[in-house]
Amino acid sequence: MLWTVLLALLVLVLLQTQLSLCLRELRTGVSGSLASSSSSSSSPSSYNATQQRLPGAIIIGVRKGGTRALLEMLNLHPDVEVAKAEVHYFNVEEHYRRGLAWYRAQMPFSLPGQLTVEKTPGYFAAPQVPARVWDMNPAIRLLLIVRDPADRLVSDYTQVLHNRLTRHKSYQPLEEILLHKGHINPGYKALQRSLYHQHLAHWLEVFPREQIHVVDGDALIRDPFPELRKAERFLDLPPRISPNNFCYNTTKGFYCLLSAGQDKCLDESKGRPHAPLSTQAFKKLCQYFQKPNKLFFEMVGRSFSWC
Repeated sequence: MLWTVLLALLVLVLLQTQLSLCLRELRTGVSGSLASSSSSSSSPSSYNATQQRLPGAIIIGVRKGGTRALLEMLNLHPDVEVAKAEVHYFNVEEHYRRGLAWYRAQMPFSLPGQLTVEKTPGYFAAPQVPARVWDMNPAIRLLLIVRDPADRLVSDYTQVLHNRLTRHKSYQPLEEILLHKGHINPGYKALQRSLYHQHLAHWLEVFPREQIHVVDGDALIRDPFPELRKAERFLDLPPRISPNNFCYNTTKGFYCLLSAGQDKCLDESKGRPHAPLSTQAFKKLCQYFQKPNKLFFEMVGRSFSWC
């Protein structure tokens, strides 16, 4: 009987010892898991997660000046993330009333240290936009890409014409809109968009000249790299874009982009043949722009080889 009691006590002690070991292992595992979770949540990678940020630079115009080409070329840079679509936040009241939270939600995800770039060419000619951009960020950097204003006007008309024909709608010939009784029609909106000096004056009332970088759109098409290098410097980006990022497409008649061994050309609307305009009408257009162009050259401190 005594031996039976002793054996039972021995088994009980062994069971208690085993249970104690199991509980210790369980507590150690939970503690380690919590420590690992805490360590993971405070690791540097958690602070480096991508997020949507307000732009540090905006391509403000001009319409049909090469804004899409400039955006795609800047996107070659590893430190740049771009908004794929035109946002029209500052120039469309419905969008602006939604506030900066909505605007930020239209931006791409980016890492700390990367530059977010947005482009909406409609900003340049909208007089209410400069003050609104300043209110968001007085230190923002602005890029303005310009081209020969006469060519820009014809390209502007060509896009509108194409859009209307696509919707099976008619549209007046360019010369009928542009000329009234043999003289240039100053009320034509496409012509007003080409009066660069008028629109730039609104921006210079708000921003200092050194915060606006002017890109030569005609030069960008002829030879992209020099213009991109200037843009990199203006944006305080390390030089990462090289001549090897561009290849000339003889079929399209302009440069395509090379990145990670793949080429990318702008869509078919770029390089679309211009609508017809007589030589005489084009000469009148060039004469009309002579004085406005001179005023613009004085404002930006440089000249361009325009008609």
